[in-house]
Amino acid sequence: MRRLEKGARLRAAMEAAELDIGRLAAKTKEVDPDGVGLSRAMVGFIVGKGKTAREECSDHAAGLVAAALGKEVNDLFETPVFALTESTSTRRSKTAKGRRTELPERLMDQRELSEFLRKSMSWIDKQIQEAAEQGGIWPGLIYVGSSRRFDPRAVLDAMRQRAA
Repeated sequence: MRRLEKGARLRAAMEAAELDIGRLAAKTKEVDPDGVGLSRAMVGFIVGKGKTAREECSDHAAGLVAAALGKEVNDLFETPVFALTESTSTRRSKTAKGRRTELPERLMDQRELSEFLRKSMSWIDKQIQEAAEQGGIWPGLIYVGSSRRFDPRAVLDAMRQRAA
């Protein structure tokens, strides 16, 4: 559930019921059929307006907060509507969508190489650092001024040799 008006309605209902976060958390325990309720932290996330505030919560949490405040869930929360952007009738591989199959004829920057190899940029940094610690340069690494460029063919050849 998504809170309405960034939680302003929740805070107004709390003020009208003369409840603070701690008392509201205790009241959720009273209205919970299982007797568990919500923690003070969770209530703070739901009703807060600072950096830690959350716009969404579970249906269960929204129901407990609304019941504790004596309100209807729809007065304080809305159900988010998700629109599908692609057909659900055809299955498509998510990994093959942006994957390149041919090697480019040009040098790549680190972001392009990480996408091409399907490795993180930090993985590439670690490989460069390990090669430097061994007194070498990572295969395919070329410095152009102060920026790094990579020859994808040399990188793949080195990875194949290492795997063999």
